[in-house]
Amino acid sequence: MTPATDSRYPPPELANLPEDIREKILQVQEKAGFVPNVFLALARRPAEWRAFFAYHDALMLKEEGSLTKGEREMIVTATSAANKCLYCVVAHGALLRIYEKKPLVADQVAVNWRKADISMRQKAMLEFAMKVCESSHEIDASDFPPLHANGFSDEDIWDIAAITAFFGLSNRMASFSGMQPNDEFYLLGRVPREKKG
Repeated sequence: MTPATDSRYPPPELANLPEDIREKILQVQEKAGFVPNVFLALARRPAEWRAFFAYHDALMLKEEGSLTKGEREMIVTATSAANKCLYCVVAHGALLRIYEKKPLVADQVAVNWRKADISMRQKAMLEFAMKVCESSHEIDASDFPPLHANGFSDEDIWDIAAITAFFGLSNRMASFSGMQPNDEFYLLGRVPREKKG
């Protein structure tokens, strides 16, 4: 297993964490089969961990709006690549492959989303997300009609911007702290799972 971070900020031991955080991490481990390094790396500051994952879940797990789980992960993968965040590109690229059921899409989106095998709607979404990521101060009224034309509501557009902004924080925390992707993420969603039974 890849360590969560370099030695400057070693992750805390799971057994030493507050009970609520430990329980959540064990739930993630049960579902994924491993503990994504971000969960332990950020747990060194419990109050920040709780705030971070509450906002993460509010953005990424919400049922309202037209953004799919795959599209949310597409935003994270493209903007994290622009921010050169290894952890988030690898981890969220894995989720993107799984949700979209396309083994090649995460690499395409991370390297050049304009040439990726994605819909015109998704390209419009990423065009806006990248502007939020790289030059949000230049956003004006002209940025909204192309999104509306592709079926995004104003609330969806808020989601695109909020996901981009939140992961801008995540990218910077992961990069400065030396957080490394778990080895497991590199292979997830690349080869179809064998059917059981």
